[in-house]
Amino acid sequence: MKTDPRTEVSALWAAFKAENDQTAREQLILNFSPLVKYVAGRLSASLPQTVDTADLISYGIFGLIDAIEKFDPGRGIKFETYAIARIKGAIIDELRAMDWVPRSVRARAREVEQAYVSLETRLRRAPSDAEVAAELGIAQRELHDIFTKLSYTSIVSFEELWTGGDREDRSNVMGSIADEGAEDPVAMFESAEVKEILAGAIERLPERERVVVALYYYEGLTLKEIGQVLGVTESRVSQLHTKAVLRLRARLHAPHGLGG
Repeated sequence: MKTDPRTEVSALWAAFKAENDQTAREQLILNFSPLVKYVAGRLSASLPQTVDTADLISYGIFGLIDAIEKFDPGRGIKFETYAIARIKGAIIDELRAMDWVPRSVRARAREVEQAYVSLETRLRRAPSDAEVAAELGIAQRELHDIFTKLSYTSIVSFEELWTGGDREDRSNVMGSIADEGAEDPVAMFESAEVKEILAGAIERLPERERVVVALYYYEGLTLKEIGQVLGVTESRVSQLHTKAVLRLRARLHAPHGLGG
């Protein structure tokens, strides 16, 4: 009679957390290592070809180890959800440390984001591409070229919306919500508040951008697969994704928040 794999994993967690059994720790790392390959593969689809997926996997392993060390099985959170956030965070932290995005592109991203902030504040709605281009004093064609260049940074930018952007012990909001029996109502309130703010911001996105965000971050589709669903090219989906991230960042940074 075969042993239930879930029972085996539960026994490993018990051995590691209760007895600091290093053999159990190593088994947990091996058991959940496919999560690293999954996350690295998803991220690599949105990065330049010069970024090696094998490097992403090596960065992600540290995130998995960190997740295993800090995970509390008693909180009622699914480990996979918690670990994916940690793995993604570790990979993105390393990419940011490498500073692989040119400074000129980062500067342009700030200019576009500020244009969204200004227009959102004045218009009290999502500005069109024509309005953003006019705000920047450039042609729409040039704005679209900027979106293409910024597309490689948008995966990092979106992650920062959830994490706050600082390295110290940060994790995805979805991976840090306590169960109903947790004794930290302040942390629970803050997590719920951030989720509510982001949900409101996503709801106000133009329809196609909202669909792209939903399919990419919640349904797990790649940009190519989303393009097939929407009947557009992968590069067009990449532009929609980039615009959605810039709009969300603008709304969170706007002087009056998301109200109005």
